Amino acid sequence: RHPSAFNSRHAQPLPPPPAPPRPLPNPPCHPGLLASKQSRLSSLLPRTMKLLALLMLRALDSDPEALILHGSYELGDFNYFQRGRVKEFVNFFAKTLAKRVPAGQRSSVEHEEYICHVHSRANRVVAVALCDREYPPRVAFTFLMKAHEAFAARVPDETWLATTRAAAEAAAEGGPCHVAELDGELVRYRDPATADSIMKMQNDLDETKIILHKTIDSVLERGVKLDQLVEKSNDLSVSSKMFYQTAQDQNSCCSMM
Repeated sequence: RHPSAFNSRHAQPLPPPPAPPRPLPNPPCHPGLLASKQSRLSSLLPRTMKLLALLMLRALDSDPEALILHGSYELGDFNYFQRGRVKEFVNFFAKTLAKRVPAGQRSSVEHEEYICHVHSRANRVVAVALCDREYPPRVAFTFLMKAHEAFAARVPDETWLATTRAAAEAAAEGGPCHVAELDGELVRYRDPATADSIMKMQNDLDETKIILHKTIDSVLERGVKLDQLVEKSNDLSVSSKMFYQTAQDQNSCCSMM
């Protein structure tokens, strides 16, 4: 028998072909490049808009300072231990602006990354909303108009006119001038998209009549500074004042808000 025939029957199978070489791992990304990619990605994502508080205040000429009649707050985005301090500053800014925005005027005042929108009516009931810069001003002022309407419908003039400072402070958020309906409205307006249909109906809101102030100092009387008002305020605790001063020294005033 020919040797080739024997070899063909008893030859071992050929080994499988070698596996293809594994690709080399990607080189580690430079931290700066990674941060750049993340920033570009975050710029494509929708920004979260914040509506933090709604306050209704009385700012009569006879009042030495504005009186908070109603307060609704949504401070869940802040650390639990910061919320009390944040609320103090919200009340402080609202009372400061309510006395300084003339009757019948709408105004927006910037402070750090936040804006206080103020709507003062002729009877000197003032509505104040605190938002971040991303929140649409038109929605904010529509919200303030609705707040004025709800407050006027639920609280008679003789009630808010007769409210004393001691009674308002003792009642906190549950006094005779508190409108529970506005607590729910604050939650609903935190998402501006839900107010689109309402906005389209508010054709009488003239945005050109809204006065924009770049800083709170520009609203204050000549020679008066925000630092001075903070120091003299009875609404701010000692710890809040100390925090404010520390933040000022670090050029990051109220950065926790």
